[in-house]
Amino acid sequence: MKRRNFLLKAGTGAAALGVTTACGSAGSQSSGESAAVQTSPRITWRLASSFPRSLDTIFGGAEIMSQRVSQLTEGRFTIRVHSGGEIVPPFSVLDAVETGSVSMGHTAGYYYTGKNPALAFDTTIPFGLTARQQNAWLYEGGGLDLTRKLYADFNIINFPGGNTGAQMGGWFRKEMNSLADFKGLKMRIPGQGGEVMSRMGVTVQVISGGDIYLALERGTIDATEWVGPYDDEKLGFYKVAKYYYYPGWWEPGPNLSFLINRGEWDKLPVLYQQAITVATYEANMQMLALYDAKNPPALARLLEPDKGVQLRAFPDDFMAEASKTAEELTESLAAANASYRETLDAWKKFRADSYRWFATAEMAYAKFAYKP
Repeated sequence: MKRRNFLLKAGTGAAALGVTTACGSAGSQSSGESAAVQTSPRITWRLASSFPRSLDTIFGGAEIMSQRVSQLTEGRFTIRVHSGGEIVPPFSVLDAVETGSVSMGHTAGYYYTGKNPALAFDTTIPFGLTARQQNAWLYEGGGLDLTRKLYADFNIINFPGGNTGAQMGGWFRKEMNSLADFKGLKMRIPGQGGEVMSRMGVTVQVISGGDIYLALERGTIDATEWVGPYDDEKLGFYKVAKYYYYPGWWEPGPNLSFLINRGEWDKLPVLYQQAITVATYEANMQMLALYDAKNPPALARLLEPDKGVQLRAFPDDFMAEASKTAEELTESLAAANASYRETLDAWKKFRADSYRWFATAEMAYAKFAYKP
């Protein structure tokens, strides 16, 4: 569904709510509620998040969405947001939405590549799209139609639900000087990025956000990626691992998703569907804006001398091998999975066009203006 189309429809619905509310306040409705909303049912949903409440920017995306839905429906449609592990394990959100245990989830598609590796495209794949490019692909480049075909197999409809922007490479307990240093390293990293790392000799582990610090502190893992300076600082990784690497080539623009049980979605009044459409769009845009505002001062704090943090770029030979391995991985997955092939081919066409454009004006400006 094109962004301009669904926002137009949603805006029309929101306008209708506003007009009928104004009419009601003139005396025809003693309660002051709009006629359209007053005749709509009261509905309460549960939303299961994959993220801990302490990560206010990521977890907060679901809260922003929930608040806006409530406002647009004058409190008649309530979505109660539950943090990761509160009612559903962090990596079981898709299953809970599929079965209807919860009506809605907030998670990342690449957590569920064991079900279909093509779900990674809903989030990101290594050496993929930036946040702007990912949004362009999803909203205007056919990506949302493709990912909805994937989720349809699980009785789910998906909506973009936030983006962190390009992530950092993560925290390491020792300095990494070459590709050889990664052999045998124990690292927390999910998705296809984890598969690439595994193929390069890294021992990969998938650990939920709330458990990473303890694993790093105890030496269960030697390194971890998470998001970027703002969230990483909150989780305190700098206290137990001093080398902070960039870039997170496996997550150049990771999209989170709101997943909705298809049966529950189909039962909603049209105005409530429009409210969700508008609210998820707002949450998606707001999350990226928050990260772009909060990451710069957080990085400055992390690099204060008393922290002892050493900022490092990944070694060139490691980056080159990762790029080569990532390309081999995507092609092997496409050869074995028809839905992956369909999605990859369309995605690569969009990426090539987008890279060509960004390599013109955007890159020229960035090279001149962005100084470390």
